[in-house]
Amino acid sequence: MFRPLALKLCLAASVAITIPLTASSASAGASPAPIVISDAALQASSTTVGGANPQPSANTVTHFFRTALNPLDGITYGFNMVGQDPNLQQTTTITVDITPLIVNVGGMSFNGTDVLGPTLTSPVFASNDYTTTPFVSDPTVVKGFRPNSDSLSPGNTSNQLEDAIMRSQFNEQGTGYHLILDPVVHPAITIDVPGANGALIQTARGVVAGDVAVKWWSSRIQNLNNSLSYADPTHLQLYLTDNVMNFIGTNPLNCCIIGFHGASEVVGHGTGSVHGNGNQLIQTFGWASYVTPGFFNPQRAWTLQDIDALSHEISEWADDPFINNAVQPWTSPAIAPACSGILETGDPVVGVGFAKQPNTFRQGPTPNGTQVADGFYHPEDEALLPWFMRLNPSPAQLAQSGTNGRYTFMGDLNPFSVFHAAPPACTG
Repeated sequence: MFRPLALKLCLAASVAITIPLTASSASAGASPAPIVISDAALQASSTTVGGANPQPSANTVTHFFRTALNPLDGITYGFNMVGQDPNLQQTTTITVDITPLIVNVGGMSFNGTDVLGPTLTSPVFASNDYTTTPFVSDPTVVKGFRPNSDSLSPGNTSNQLEDAIMRSQFNEQGTGYHLILDPVVHPAITIDVPGANGALIQTARGVVAGDVAVKWWSSRIQNLNNSLSYADPTHLQLYLTDNVMNFIGTNPLNCCIIGFHGASEVVGHGTGSVHGNGNQLIQTFGWASYVTPGFFNPQRAWTLQDIDALSHEISEWADDPFINNAVQPWTSPAIAPACSGILETGDPVVGVGFAKQPNTFRQGPTPNGTQVADGFYHPEDEALLPWFMRLNPSPAQLAQSGTNGRYTFMGDLNPFSVFHAAPPACTG
């Protein structure tokens, strides 16, 4: 059964989907017994942190501005996206400063460097042929996924994941338009989580995860942005963890945020005043956890493993880098019955994704013997701009049926009908 649930945070907008969770491996050492939590008690979610008004300057990530008329409400919306306007047919390369985090919580250590290798070789940073996919997720079926023999994204034959998604979104597959991520790895940073702000959780398949209060964690990440010597507003600052989750409020069972992205004006850090008369420094950043297969219940959230959270945050950063792209309110199976009014590409499709590229990392059974890993990475599907703007026909890449442009990257492979057409208005 697919049971969506909306989730709101006081620090930023957020959505969640009720899906089961398993836990992750961490290093040895004496530690308190983890809090046992049932699959039914868990939610997977993401959020945003901060936000900034983009400036027409080079003091932030390369971006372009466009407008689109929504025919459903008659409003013309403006939006900023990372890269150069697709009409220019240019390649934009964005440096991604990757900082692995070693998180000590509840007497255990979760080392982000352990997942650095499989992240760098994943579809997020490696080129792939997106013509086909061996499996697609389907929360409407018992196993949670189904074999696929249909095409995925013809024309994207040697691309990083986000490059393929952006090209599909603007129907530029096979052209000279590209958005390329250039990863630069920095030394790991250790974060010790105070007992009041963190705990261990253990779920049905025996996996243990670190669980940290989201307010404390988001503040810590923003402090890093302002203290790292290599922080550069023209780069994306990306923090990587291994099975570290966030909870809301003071209850570790109110879990689990698995990533966020954000933006903020740079304060201090040798840059002087933030009052730049339209030339302010704006830092964009993100955090995501690599998720061990079986952390989430594979029968209800098969795609939520390995780089699913990272693919979610990278896509949302690219389409809404400053967290100010407002759209007509929408809903989806992932957040119903709630409505959201921001252009966050991953939130509508939480729990839906596809398999791509062989993965040999952590492909064995979970601690209780459940075999979840299937030998692939699992990127998330992403909702595209025409879906948010209610455009019909969609000007994005032609869907597999050949009757209209697609509304998500997976097109007709997405199992929910709400993503096969422009969605209705949402007033909940």
